[in-house]
Amino acid sequence: MTTNFKKRRSMLYIPGNNPAMIQQGGIYGADSILLDLEDAVALNQKDAARTLVRNMMKVIDFYDTEVCVRVNHLSTPFGLADLEEIVPLQPSAIRYPKTESPEEVAELLKIIEKIEDRHGLPHNKMTLHAMIETAMGVQNVFNIASMFSRVDAITIGGQDLTADMNIIYTPDGAGIDFARKRIVMAAKASHIDVIDTVFPDVNDEEGLRRETEYAKKIGFTGKAVINPRQIDVIHEVFTPTEEEIRKAYRIVKEFRTNSAAGIGVFAIDGKMVDAPVVARAEYILRLANVTVG
Repeated sequence: MTTNFKKRRSMLYIPGNNPAMIQQGGIYGADSILLDLEDAVALNQKDAARTLVRNMMKVIDFYDTEVCVRVNHLSTPFGLADLEEIVPLQPSAIRYPKTESPEEVAELLKIIEKIEDRHGLPHNKMTLHAMIETAMGVQNVFNIASMFSRVDAITIGGQDLTADMNIIYTPDGAGIDFARKRIVMAAKASHIDVIDTVFPDVNDEEGLRRETEYAKKIGFTGKAVINPRQIDVIHEVFTPTEEEIRKAYRIVKEFRTNSAAGIGVFAIDGKMVDAPVVARAEYILRLANVTVG
């Protein structure tokens, strides 16, 4: 089994100016938390939020929760200062908003690596998550996803994308359906994670479940979360069922037995099992933390 496999079923946004939420970040149960210095923070609180996030990251135990930080775009007065303060702390990932081109990513990584060099830090620990939030970003998403080894996830920002497209976000997600599928395909072709946008109505549990089930169906590996109450539903959808686990275990076990006998393709309950079926079964077992003995 892959040893560095990360589950990113859920990624909880935590405003960078909310000390109580940051302090509890590791106990909400999300796979990842996103300490947000961008849209969740008012312009007149940007500097204070950056200082708060920096200081709390040094002392808070987030346990097994992956910690990511969303910085401001480099075109703003805050982006470079965010990187100067956050990169030396080496969170699991930096999330970069409104990514539109591979050239932009290359420039961002150049700045990050200069900061790392000044602090004697490696270039292969902290990764980068690219947010696709504009029509231009959607058009360039494959090159953004595929050209850089440090980009290990991409995500869609539904609210900003609909604004860029001059349309209204609707519960059925029709306006961004093409973008969702294009982003997923770019991620799959690049073998990286792909995280769906937030569901904005925290009181609509059934709507959240429907949207999460659709996101899973088209290939997303996880979903962003704006309220801890949404985590359980998202985990239920993205976590394999007991039946799926049993079936996957049987496929992998029989695959190993048949492979040892020189048989590459075989049948289980009358259905053909070949390499793609086995790969899917192995992925399910990784999600479930199950190892075939």
